[in-house]
Amino acid sequence: MDLENQARIKELCEKFGNTDLIVLLGGAEAEASGLAAETVSAGDPTFAGPLAGVPLGLKAYHIVELKDEIDATVYEDQVAMMEMVIDVDAIISEVSTYRA
Repeated sequence: MDLENQARIKELCEKFGNTDLIVLLGGAEAEASGLAAETVSAGDPTFAGPLAGVPLGLKAYHIVELKDEIDATVYEDQVAMMEMVIDVDAIISEVSTYRA
């Protein structure tokens, strides 16, 4: 997760609290998605960004996990093609680790 996005998420969490916020991820790789989920939950593990040592406690979900919650037409237009070429199970497994 780049430094600019870390700063935005930190600001939103400071403004609204962490109770009603979630982070929606869309990365194509399990490892990158897991790193982003860890960053918004426990803090930036690379200690390089605004969330270094800042555990926001936010829950992160990958877009494919919320398929049933999204309008089918929108999902088809925006996500379905990606879903066919990524390892959905690996991504869900990795991201969900940081919600436990």
